[in-house]
Amino acid sequence: MADINFVAPEAIGLDLERWSRACGLMTRWCEKGLIPSAGICVGRDGQVVAPKLFGHQRLDGSQSIRQDAVFLIASITKPIVCAAVLQLIERGEFSLSDRVIDIVPEFGKHGKNGVTIRNLMTHSSGLPDMVANNVELRTKHATMSEFVAAIYEESLAFGPGKGVSYQSTGIAILGEIILRVTGQSCQAYCRKEIFEPLGMQDSWLGVPSHWFEGADPAANRIAELRVPEAQAKDDWNWNSRYWRMLGAPWGGLLTTPADLARFCLMMLNAGRGNDRQILSPAAVEAATRNQLEFMPDVLETDRRCKPWGLGWRLNWPAHSANFGDFLGARTYGHWGATGTVMWIDPDKKSFCILLTTQPQEPNGSYLSQLSNAIAASWK
Repeated sequence: MADINFVAPEAIGLDLERWSRACGLMTRWCEKGLIPSAGICVGRDGQVVAPKLFGHQRLDGSQSIRQDAVFLIASITKPIVCAAVLQLIERGEFSLSDRVIDIVPEFGKHGKNGVTIRNLMTHSSGLPDMVANNVELRTKHATMSEFVAAIYEESLAFGPGKGVSYQSTGIAILGEIILRVTGQSCQAYCRKEIFEPLGMQDSWLGVPSHWFEGADPAANRIAELRVPEAQAKDDWNWNSRYWRMLGAPWGGLLTTPADLARFCLMMLNAGRGNDRQILSPAAVEAATRNQLEFMPDVLETDRRCKPWGLGWRLNWPAHSANFGDFLGARTYGHWGATGTVMWIDPDKKSFCILLTTQPQEPNGSYLSQLSNAIAASWK
């Protein structure tokens, strides 16, 4: 594995006073207990500043954050799973306009015959975000196949391509498509075709069972989340062994800031990372282009002001949530409900990864404030 050669902040054009001020924000938030723990990693022009870790590994404050801490990044998982789907499109397995039912016939119940793979990747399918029996399934520690089966029973809120509504269920179906086409689970495919080639050795779409074995199990590396009160007493919450092992394609990736930096470098280098062509330049361009632009039935204001690529949220003018206010017009990224955000600016050839253990939806106030401070640090 070719490791990253970390550089000093000034080597990538960061103003040291402003960078220090940005990092100081996170230090203060963690000292005040507003955020239990966090990791920051930024890069530019193919170079990366060493990740900075803050806070405590456990909510009780008994252990400082480990330098090898692993974070549950929630929905930042989505564009990574979409990258796996793009690989299969590159290989001629199917196209964006193919209907889901041509690969997963069971999906076609209740009027879903017209949903395409493009609809799943752009949140234009009409599917709900979560299935109606989501809590019931989690309570019984359902398998991924049981979640997928529940999606078959869902109806559409609107016709495919006639609106935009955020849908984790669509990404779950993409995971099923990967399974049907390759014979490998979404977890296994991403590990083999994306994580290992990029050297993302600390990235797991569902950690293996051996992570929970031994006197000092590897699971101790996972930073403990301050879960929402509604989850706190449930044995399926984000800190549970069940959720950490499930590997939900819509939000189950556990990883580190350094590993995500490898993924960002690949995207900024036209799909090439660690001397491997993970995605073609054509796929990267398509993934980061406004796919809603040519959907005539989508509201004009959504096409213009809330654009989506293939798995990526493009920059939304006049929306501070999670991403802040200072990002370039062609910036793309994603946020996560566990308190995470990652953005990539192809014009400045820069990226920013902010991982915390403090859920901040719907507005991601801490994330947007820190994103502003970091964006303002580059000269």
